[in-house]
Amino acid sequence: MELSGKKAIVFGGTSGIGLATTRQLAEQGSEVIAVSRNPEKAGQMPNNVTLKGLDVLDEKSLIAFFKENAPFDILVTAATGGSRSIGPFLEMDLDGYKASFAKLWGYAHVVRYGTPHMSENGSIVLVSGAPARKCKPGQVSLSSVGGAVEALARAVASEIKPRRINVVSPGSIDTPMVPLKGEERAQAYKNMTADNLIARAGTADEVAQGILFVIQNDFVTGTTVDVDGGWLLS
Repeated sequence: MELSGKKAIVFGGTSGIGLATTRQLAEQGSEVIAVSRNPEKAGQMPNNVTLKGLDVLDEKSLIAFFKENAPFDILVTAATGGSRSIGPFLEMDLDGYKASFAKLWGYAHVVRYGTPHMSENGSIVLVSGAPARKCKPGQVSLSSVGGAVEALARAVASEIKPRRINVVSPGSIDTPMVPLKGEERAQAYKNMTADNLIARAGTADEVAQGILFVIQNDFVTGTTVDVDGGWLLS
């Protein structure tokens, strides 16, 4: 897919991986709508980027949004959907565990309501996470939700052809989702990635490059591309 002149919608497109994807698509000449619950946090954006405030769990607003902005060629979602529960499964708050699946429902809404408004050769990308296939202690919720996201993409791929759908799975990525600052932040990422083959945190831009790869490569669908610094092999 040639990105110049294409219309893209990026959910979670104003922070972290989503923001990096928004900027890279814009740099390639795509018209981008960056969607999030708090679009003002994006800061200064290129002229070919439009900001939109929307919650992916609000189905009525989402349906109206897709109708208003149809047709489009590219659909990316990196929206977290809400809170996440971390900790040992036998001790974790089960309400928090259930709430973690808001990400899955948000992704399901985006695919369900967005796909009918895409061009025939359109491309969808969902952002999962390395715990989906290699879970570390305390990451049961991340693993469960990520695994469901990857299963959703594989199951849907044959139903929406010739449109394509793929997943990009990041490892430990330095994004605003981690609220720590300064030396405390640096030490946390050092600890997180000590056993990785590439012993550092990845960047949002590195993950966005993976997203652009599966968008542009017309021979890739129903698969997961790992951008994880060797998480799965460590």
